[in-house]
Amino acid sequence: MNDSATHHAHSPLSRALLRLLKPLVKLLLRHGVPFAAFAELAKRAYVDVARRDFALPGRKQTDSRIATITGLTRKEVARLKAMPATSADPALLERYHRAGRVVYGWVHDAAYASPTGEAAALSFDGEAPSFTTLAKRYSGDMPPRAILDELLRVGVVELRADGKLWLTARAYIPHASEAEKLRILGQDAAGLLRTIDRNIHEDASPRFFQRKVYYDNLPAEALPVLQSLLNDRGQALLEFIDQWMAAHDRDVNPQVTGTGRKAAGIGLYYFEDDGKIEET
Repeated sequence: MNDSATHHAHSPLSRALLRLLKPLVKLLLRHGVPFAAFAELAKRAYVDVARRDFALPGRKQTDSRIATITGLTRKEVARLKAMPATSADPALLERYHRAGRVVYGWVHDAAYASPTGEAAALSFDGEAPSFTTLAKRYSGDMPPRAILDELLRVGVVELRADGKLWLTARAYIPHASEAEKLRILGQDAAGLLRTIDRNIHEDASPRFFQRKVYYDNLPAEALPVLQSLLNDRGQALLEFIDQWMAAHDRDVNPQVTGTGRKAAGIGLYYFEDDGKIEET
């Protein structure tokens, strides 16, 4: 190993990267992904990021420059650039967004509330308030039956003996397939890493919110209580933020004015380990 490689191996970034990669490698091995497949994906990510984010101002990003900054050969760069582009599954994202909006409306729209202020039991169709009018108001042109089928599938809505539809949860939490869960993993983990990268390197103010609380000598009996506390308080916080964001989202409220089109989100997550800080 040359001096440069030795320096990189012991740099703070390399140590942090190793800690980050270990849970990722655990997931990859669990799903039978060998190193060669991961290395190919890593090469592709290097080329994609170099093309998009590291071009010189006012100059076309050439294969030679991409090869220089990534360490790949120009032949590899050309091969990887020729591969079909990858993107998030639009049908999956659309279903999540639209179903979530319908649940939001059912919880927060007074027109669909019972006299006690809770989400009202609804007939599927007919005049408002009905599920059909709710879905048309909050899901755009998505067929109400498709939205209902999804909410029934994940257990957020229940069809009772009286023929009424009852909301059984205040949030849309899909019981996704394994493939869907892996797509969500990619979205959520990528969002966290983009926030970390911005907070470390970009000369931007204010910094994006990034906080963590961590204690390493908790009794095992405290963890179920902690999880329950997070489920209650975290859900309440996310519902509050969700209500504010929905009020400012032009898909939900077309009358909202402003410029540009931005996507933003907030995530909370729980983790635990054996209390030992891993050394790399």
